[in-house]
Amino acid sequence: MKKIGICGTGLMGATMAQIFAEKGYETWLWGRTEDSLERGRKLLSVGEGDGLFLTTKLEKLSDCDIIIESIVENLEVKQDFFEKLSKIVKPETILATNTSGLSMNRICERVDGKERFLGMHWFNPSNLIPLIEIICNDRTEEDYVQKVYGLAKAIGKKPVICHKDVPGFIANRIQFAILRECMDIVEKGVASIEDVDTVMKYGIGFRYGAYGPFEVADFGGLDTFYHISEYLNEDLCDAKEPQKLIEDLYQQGFYGVKSGRGFYDYSEGRGQEAVARRNRKYKDMKNLIDNWEE
Repeated sequence: MKKIGICGTGLMGATMAQIFAEKGYETWLWGRTEDSLERGRKLLSVGEGDGLFLTTKLEKLSDCDIIIESIVENLEVKQDFFEKLSKIVKPETILATNTSGLSMNRICERVDGKERFLGMHWFNPSNLIPLIEIICNDRTEEDYVQKVYGLAKAIGKKPVICHKDVPGFIANRIQFAILRECMDIVEKGVASIEDVDTVMKYGIGFRYGAYGPFEVADFGGLDTFYHISEYLNEDLCDAKEPQKLIEDLYQQGFYGVKSGRGFYDYSEGRGQEAVARRNRKYKDMKNLIDNWEE
């Protein structure tokens, strides 16, 4: 694949376009309006014409080898967008969505050529997080999956394949299972938010930075893990609705860093400091991982 189309000029779209352009691909970044393109332009650190082109004309992407959509997270908007897009591109153009959790089957309901449609889920900040999830719809053909898998590896990412269109795909299912148990521990007064985060960062997360849960279990001994699961599984949280700890914050308009307060206080400039600290930590972690030999 040589020509890449990115649709959406927010932080994710602009960052993805920059990554492809820096890797030598002819990259086209599409925005609905000139104003949206200008916002995207301000997020870029590579110049236009240097492998990167900006446009408001969707037809300019008609001969792309792959188009990755990263527009508003709204099912109907995405359905309308891909219906239109699928009619103006080449029959073999791969159509990918960067949705965080919307159904592949629902998004591509009106797409011409559902076999070439799939999810390509990047993680924010996409220039620092190596993982990319590739998600199939019920009719996605394996050849297209492997092409996107190869493309992800070619730009230095760590791709995984989600073979079924399940809510949350792989990463968010794991992430929310962990968060659910963590909130349950706090709500029951077992430990504080700060101590739960410390356990994750310096214990479980420390291990998981190097090895996945199946590998950790192998090192710990499956007999040990089996016997623990005999008595612990029954006591783990299985809440089916949003928990009170997060619901109360949500109802008050406390959404985390972007609103100045979440589980922690990010007011009076603490939010900007937190983002800078996060990016520095992610960059250090990525450099470490990149230097590992499997």
